[in-house]
Amino acid sequence: MLAGVWPMAAQAATAPGLGSAANFAVLSAAPGHGGAVTCTNSSVTGDVGSSGLRASVVQTGCTITGAIIAPVSARVVADFNRAYAAFAAIPCGQTLTGTLAGITLAPGVYCFGAAATLTGTLTLNGPANGIWIFKIGTSGTGALTGTNFSVVMAGSGQPCNVDWWVAQAATMTDSNFVGTILAGAAITITRGTFTGDALAKAAVTMTGTTLVGCPGGKAKGNGKEHCNQGVGNGPEGCDPGNSNQGDKSRSNDELGGMPGDPGRQGGNGKEAKTTVLPEGRQLRGVGGDAARPLLTFRPETCWPMSAAAVAENVSLRGPTFGHGHPYRSPNRRRPRESPLTESRVEAGLVAPAPPPHLP
Repeated sequence: MLAGVWPMAAQAATAPGLGSAANFAVLSAAPGHGGAVTCTNSSVTGDVGSSGLRASVVQTGCTITGAIIAPVSARVVADFNRAYAAFAAIPCGQTLTGTLAGITLAPGVYCFGAAATLTGTLTLNGPANGIWIFKIGTSGTGALTGTNFSVVMAGSGQPCNVDWWVAQAATMTDSNFVGTILAGAAITITRGTFTGDALAKAAVTMTGTTLVGCPGGKAKGNGKEHCNQGVGNGPEGCDPGNSNQGDKSRSNDELGGMPGDPGRQGGNGKEAKTTVLPEGRQLRGVGGDAARPLLTFRPETCWPMSAAAVAENVSLRGPTFGHGHPYRSPNRRRPRESPLTESRVEAGLVAPAPPPHLP
């Protein structure tokens, strides 16, 4: 393609989601636990992951501002492979040739049938929600090579809205690269800068470079999932890093097990019901204990607790309440002792809960 400007998008682009792989700035997702990341005299901002063991991530004069996760979960590798296949299936909007030096491109899907050897400056001009997808080697084979190659964002275009799918290896030398690479083979970055994520089916090697990954969860308008780090084994497939406290058998993500259901913020949509006892009202047992008062509500010493929790958990053993904690009111008075234990209570009533200052 001759140097020039493409004023229109080659084709409206929608990038596939990366799933749990979106949480990594650098990822070596080689099959068979063969991942390897080598970082020498470089800096990485973001999480670094490898399908290999912890020793597969080698740092020499390398600063990583983020977690190092090795091995990553089977879910991460599967999500990356699924995304890689999804990018491969996206139809091309425009076929490119040449070095792309001096070219300005609007958002769209751009393809090289075979290898791409790039140099000079490529400008990507578009709105904040514009998506650029570059596919290298759509005929089946083809590597991406950039030497003294720079990508410049213009307009309101965002670096994390740029993706480069490569059939084989990707190599950047003395380049200021922008975008997320999904490579079918190894990624090698030597000197220069890299703004985006480096995700590969083989090794990732960085030497003398500065790599700044996209924010975790990739809020880039391309459907990538948000990872809730508050749950280690949830359906997002998130790798929680140290959630296993050093013992990988305690977290089934690392073992490739089936994730559990962590629940969701906002609850299950059912509203908790609380009944507040008026002052002086007694909470009584049922059955043979119905005539024996359990507790008398006094606002200065008690506060509400759900009836369901009472029925399931309450056990009164003299001066202790619930889980064996000594009951202490704010004014240090204890309720009268009761011989009643494991009593069921009337539905809809509420018993005092332990004060919040107790463990």
